[in-house]
Amino acid sequence: MPRPRSLTSAQIAAAALAVLDRDGPAGLTMRAVAQQLGMGTMSLYRYVADREELEGLVVELVLGAVDPAPPEGGGWQERVTVMVERVRVAVGAHPAVVPLTMTHRHRSPAILRWSETVAGILAETVTDPERRVVALRGLLSYLVGAIQLEHLGPLSGPGTAAIAGLDPAAFPHMRQLGGAARQVGADEEFRGGLALLLAGISGGPGPARTRTA
Repeated sequence: MPRPRSLTSAQIAAAALAVLDRDGPAGLTMRAVAQQLGMGTMSLYRYVADREELEGLVVELVLGAVDPAPPEGGGWQERVTVMVERVRVAVGAHPAVVPLTMTHRHRSPAILRWSETVAGILAETVTDPERRVVALRGLLSYLVGAIQLEHLGPLSGPGTAAIAGLDPAAFPHMRQLGGAARQVGADEEFRGGLALLLAGISGGPGPARTRTA
């Protein structure tokens, strides 16, 4: 019997990413990755403990390309925008990785480095730590949701056409928005939504607190 060939973490991550791109998160299994590598499933277990570890390798492969260094120059909103755009660009070719980032955000060095930089920029304008938590999580939520919408439900897709064709008597506002949405490009939608969020962080009230007796 030939001795199993040695694999690096980078090779396994690349194979897992190929499976993820092709089959989506549900298709990312130990068996599928082993087949992508041309080996048996049990052989892959010599290198990776389980699917969770596979996911972590994929997240690092994609987001490891994101520059975590703080941008130079500009106000805090401009610098946060640069940081957000870096992630958007990195995952643009691999949108299926986005849901995995939320599962691995506490363990991923790449995500933690990005979050540390953004948190530092936010600290320049948001002095209250609790409000800064909400602001950072709001940015993460927007980033994840907006990238998924951009690739899975774009304004240029059939969903917008369906909304534009709704019954005007029952859905006058949605029909109007459906028509207007056809004129909005992906960049305009993404950056416009981010600008609204940043404006809210800058001038909005702090998070409401529940008071107990």
